[in-house]
Amino acid sequence: MLIDRARLLSDSFAYIALATPGALVSAALVVAFKHEQATGPGVLREWFCLVCQALFNPRLVLFSPCPHDRRRFFVNPTSVVDPLHLQYFKFSGRMIALALMHNIHVGVLFDRTLFLQLAGRPITLDDIVDADPTLHASCKQILEMDPSLVDSDVLGLRFVREVDVFGSRSATELIPGGKDTPVTSENRHEFIDLLIRDTFVNSTRYQIGYFAEGFSSMLGETTVFQTAFFQSLDVEDFDEMIGGSKGSIDVKQWRAHTHYRGYGEDDLQITWFWKAVESMTVEQQRRLLFFWTSVKYLPSDGFVGLGFRMFLSRASSSCDHLPTSQTCFYHLNLPAYTSPSMMQSRLQMIVQEHVSSGFGAS
Repeated sequence: MLIDRARLLSDSFAYIALATPGALVSAALVVAFKHEQATGPGVLREWFCLVCQALFNPRLVLFSPCPHDRRRFFVNPTSVVDPLHLQYFKFSGRMIALALMHNIHVGVLFDRTLFLQLAGRPITLDDIVDADPTLHASCKQILEMDPSLVDSDVLGLRFVREVDVFGSRSATELIPGGKDTPVTSENRHEFIDLLIRDTFVNSTRYQIGYFAEGFSSMLGETTVFQTAFFQSLDVEDFDEMIGGSKGSIDVKQWRAHTHYRGYGEDDLQITWFWKAVESMTVEQQRRLLFFWTSVKYLPSDGFVGLGFRMFLSRASSSCDHLPTSQTCFYHLNLPAYTSPSMMQSRLQMIVQEHVSSGFGAS
């Protein structure tokens, strides 16, 4: 696959969404970016991460992030505004399945509401707390109110769900005649169940179906197999499989997992390098790791789970140059900078978001 970075999603869609499942599964995936020489496993890992991050970007309107954990996503029902949205959900399902098959962590986590739908399980009030904490709090308030207060119709609730799509409001009846059916202390549990089902299941039924179809097609199975696959897991299990480690990076383990070429472990440049890494934020450390290896989120067992050693080599280039990398081989080339401040400034430059992607050699 030859991908133009400026047309990342459309080019990737043309290759993956339009290919037969058999062709994608039987042949090795080889990715190259236009006008770049690099190919190999590092480029493949980078491509997976970039495409999945683009698909789950809220601006694409396919998925929405949870308010308090923006790495965790659920289906956005307003995706219907895009006439191609269902094909892109199928494409998303294929990409996630392929990432699992290639053991690549793409840094995306599924909210419980999305995971449970793929597993064919019902969604309860406790399951929506991350996706919609406001709705969760409102529903709990209704359930905990004094029965006489609910029966007095002080809230004016009916069996209706109000929907706002880009400023246009509409109402959906949860039962026949719902607009004329008041919520009482006797039926409030039914009201909450129907409200949750309409919000998280009925409004995204087609999107989930197309995602499941894409996911299942890569496994050579039906959606029944896909349902069984998700039923065999907990959300936390799937988090580790697709998202990698959520915690901070253990710099001591990182250092222990790194071999040196042209440097000694006690050289000043190595001391300055690790001090600079320790001073970074977790996100900056992830960007450095991605620049070095095209792996942004580690396996659950940390650097040991990578399966390969990382290498830090003395670069022959002058101190005016930034570090470079061969991501296929987990190899970072570091010039022999002459001061801690120079080391700090050069590393800070490569952990900027627009630099850490697509800067390494291969």
